[in-house]
Amino acid sequence: MLSISKIFSWLFTLDHKRIGVIYTIIGIWAGFVGLGFSIMIRINFLEPYYNVISTDCYNFLVTNHGIIMIFFFLMPVLIGGFGNFLIPLLSGLSDLNLPRLNALSAWLLVPSVAFLLLSMCMGAGIGWTFYPPLSSSLFSASKGVDFLMFSLHLAGVSSIFSSINFICTLYSVFSANLAARGSIILWTYLFTSVLLLTTLPVLAAAITMLLFDRNFSSAFFDPLGGGDPVLFQHMFWFFGHPEVYVLILPGFGIMSHACMNMGCAPDVFGFYGLVFASFSIVCLGSVVWGHHMFTVGLDVKTAVFFSSVTMIIGVPTGIKVFTWLYMLLNSRVRKSDPILWWVLSFIILFTFGGVTGIVLSACVLDNVLHDTWFVVAHFHYVMSLGSYISIILMFIWWWPLITGVSLNKCLLQCQCILSNIGFNLCF
Repeated sequence: MLSISKIFSWLFTLDHKRIGVIYTIIGIWAGFVGLGFSIMIRINFLEPYYNVISTDCYNFLVTNHGIIMIFFFLMPVLIGGFGNFLIPLLSGLSDLNLPRLNALSAWLLVPSVAFLLLSMCMGAGIGWTFYPPLSSSLFSASKGVDFLMFSLHLAGVSSIFSSINFICTLYSVFSANLAARGSIILWTYLFTSVLLLTTLPVLAAAITMLLFDRNFSSAFFDPLGGGDPVLFQHMFWFFGHPEVYVLILPGFGIMSHACMNMGCAPDVFGFYGLVFASFSIVCLGSVVWGHHMFTVGLDVKTAVFFSSVTMIIGVPTGIKVFTWLYMLLNSRVRKSDPILWWVLSFIILFTFGGVTGIVLSACVLDNVLHDTWFVVAHFHYVMSLGSYISIILMFIWWWPLITGVSLNKCLLQCQCILSNIGFNLCF
């Protein structure tokens, strides 16, 4: 009887820590599924004629690997899991402002994952960006695509609820508690939530229009009916580009937090620099979506605008990197500390990813490099290494707080070395 009551207490919980744990468990499970898919993609490249996995199945793998890793691994763990767990603790509250909404947003992920699994079973090989006309009913008649859209709708609603909750909580915290304003993590979560709240409805509109095109014969993206398939790309990337900043901003927060605490400076060097750099990343990141679309035939002025603003984004990111390096220079932390190793590998790998991004921001070069492994390596260096290493950093940093037990230093060092070799060999 005790076990049933315990299960019910977890199912109906409104406690931010338990909800954070639920998010993290769902996210890590999905992360292993996505990892399995990426291993299958790699296995396919072992054999020179690419016959290990059929071409259709390969499309399913790529589609679901991308969507699972972004929507069901990085977002639930970084934003749902650690966001829920840490925001009340760092701001001195007993819970978030809207606990029921919080629980709802966590449990919406479960039907979302279920729809995703259904779409896998029925087949949805439309690429993780699901551009029409490939995703239209003419070329992908499978019902799996519709279930994939429903799954993304639910994941989007879940994220919107979370971000409304975070914005409410952080607004009340910042207006009442001066000490909380000094926490860089709280600021990055606020910026993340604002980005999510502004861009997710655009994605929701795009996939709703796609569902209407598929099922009710409308022609939003069908040129025969006066629609435009490029409109979908604009809508998708208007969400898709801020989304990568959504995934990396909490990572910037934990990096800044770790560097500050290791630096032990009485006054935080460049605190305002870090906050305003984050803010400018939010503003600039919302107006550069066109750099994903240089090959669709943008006119010259538009291409030059997107190209130059993309290059300018390198400036606030550079401010952050140099601030972290300055803090680390002044720190007396032991060189054998795994957290230092991970922080350094984050800075190095993220800088690689950022520099390749600056290369791709030139529209002439992008036309040459579009759809090559260079692009794949670029976004894996910033997303799967930047966001993933920040998840590892969070686990190492707060694991003793969450569980009460510390991690084995020797194993953490081995993990860091092995991971870095693997990352760089892979991409």
